[in-house]
Amino acid sequence: MEIRRTEKKDLDQLMEIYEMARAFMAENGNPNQWGLSYPDRALLEEDVEEGNSYVCVDDGGEILGTFYFRIGDDMTYHVIQDGAWLNDEPYGVIHRIASAARSKGVAGFCLNWCLERCTNLRIDTHRQNIPMQRFLEKNGFIPCGTIFTDDGTKRIAYQKKSHHPLERPKEPVSTE
Repeated sequence: MEIRRTEKKDLDQLMEIYEMARAFMAENGNPNQWGLSYPDRALLEEDVEEGNSYVCVDDGGEILGTFYFRIGDDMTYHVIQDGAWLNDEPYGVIHRIASAARSKGVAGFCLNWCLERCTNLRIDTHRQNIPMQRFLEKNGFIPCGTIFTDDGTKRIAYQKKSHHPLERPKEPVSTE
């Protein structure tokens, strides 16, 4: 698998992937997070124009998943309630992560790709999105509190701060 920037020609496939993701969420007790039409094509086109939309492709170039990623401040995360962020350091944000129904390991691959580019990540999900909550916590993300989207919807805010392998402290040397 590899990650590349989304191209306009990919948008029809992305719309299909998001349709599958909405169906999966509804089947798993989360019909409200993305409703029947989020994200819409106009938003995805904007993401592509800004250079913040990415796709995960297999060796043959088939799109297996998609997500939004940007390093920098996100207005959605300015106010957090019922908790606090792990730190106030610069961070990357991940939004709208989705994979094709038949794909396995895509979301984890995408998260790791983001962590290679920014070791301090923030992401959020709906309270009804139990599969995503489990996935995030399994991958080391810590629930930090509640944030609100532009439309006022509550989301559980998560953050992960990792260290680049080269920055890890060395194992202590025994003096015995």
